[in-house]
Amino acid sequence: MSINSEIQDCVERYYQALRTSSPDGIRSVFHPNARITGYLPDGLHEMPVEEFAGFVEAQQPSPDDAGAERMLEILSCEVAGETAGVRLRESYLGMVFIDTFSMLRVDGQWWIYNKLFHVEQ
Repeated sequence: MSINSEIQDCVERYYQALRTSSPDGIRSVFHPNARITGYLPDGLHEMPVEEFAGFVEAQQPSPDDAGAERMLEILSCEVAGETAGVRLRESYLGMVFIDTFSMLRVDGQWWIYNKLFHVEQ
């Protein structure tokens, strides 16, 4: 797998925003029209970026401040022109997530346009 360094940077900034409970960090990697959708143990969750940014901000103390496990692994990346599909595994809030990002390059910057997530059992 060969991953574009700009896409990798976007994914790493996403994970850093989770780790530090940074809503501005979330806004810096998600396209304003993005959706975050997936399954948690209690069922289906769907939210726009601002709701997700608020959720991330509400995690206090932040995972980094709490000394939570840190794990981010990019499983695959496929680029087609100005679009990309990225699959990753990450630890967050005591769970391991499999995320699938649909990404777009707009005006030279990569953005996460949609995030689908699944919690590993």
